[in-house]
Amino acid sequence: MKQLYIKQKVFSLSGKFTVKDQQEKDIYYVEGSFMQIPKTFSIMNTKRNEVALITKKVFSFLPKFFVEVNGREVLTINKEFSFFKARYTIDAAGIEVNGNWWDMDFQVLQHGDVVGKVSKEWFTWGDSYKVQILNEEMETIIIALVVAIDCVRADQAAASSTATT
Repeated sequence: MKQLYIKQKVFSLSGKFTVKDQQEKDIYYVEGSFMQIPKTFSIMNTKRNEVALITKKVFSFLPKFFVEVNGREVLTINKEFSFFKARYTIDAAGIEVNGNWWDMDFQVLQHGDVVGKVSKEWFTWGDSYKVQILNEEMETIIIALVVAIDCVRADQAAASSTATT
């Protein structure tokens, strides 16, 4: 089992952050496209080769995010129409997310088997998400999923703050 950490509140104005291992070594680099349409987040390995890309669909009635890994679209996150609480669905072949993904406490399953776990860590390099990789073949997809969910959460928080002002 491999453990990685993503610092909470990663979506700063610069849109750049890293994913670290237990020894605080950078494993992935994430760069966002600040002030660019469509909004994207590129996930790169230590050689700075892009391994995943998250794109927010531009002209859509409800927010939609596409996640590509190694040039292949692997999942989509859609906001569902709801009058009360924001609801999202994750569409992916064979991939499910069980638990409270809005609070970053969930398991990632592939064809019913747990391949990863995500939880908040309160005492590591400031508040972080701990990502446990149980199937290393799924590592890039799991990291991309966590970054995409955090992107959705940041997008929802921005929309909520502008709606109340």
